[in-house]
Amino acid sequence: MTIKKIKNILFFLLGFIFLGIGIAGTVLPVLPGGPFYLLATFFFARSSKKIDNWFKNTTIYIKYVEPLLQKKGMTRKEKIRINIIADFFIILSIIFVDILFVKILIVALGLYKHYYFIKKIKTISPNSESR
Repeated sequence: MTIKKIKNILFFLLGFIFLGIGIAGTVLPVLPGGPFYLLATFFFARSSKKIDNWFKNTTIYIKYVEPLLQKKGMTRKEKIRINIIADFFIILSIIFVDILFVKILIVALGLYKHYYFIKKIKTISPNSESR
């Protein structure tokens, strides 16, 4: 097996790993899915044109990655909505989990989520969505 083929397989596997984490982030509100979808896009694009084209035609890419790439951020309303829903589930998790370490981990992930939304995702005005 050539180095290029090994590299393509590695990128393909990393793409699927990040896709899986991104899907988990879409379902589990403590984890942001968007950045992992972007990483999946990066690795799929490096693995092969065929896989890159496949991923760019999936519902996940069209629904979650394209808007983030086109708008270069999220509106304040989107950020607030996502954070309120996520915080609700974080609080529920903290209430129902009996293991202190897991509670601390959940709180840490929740705090990181807020940091990520405030510092890493640009807030855009609602008017820029129509451009």
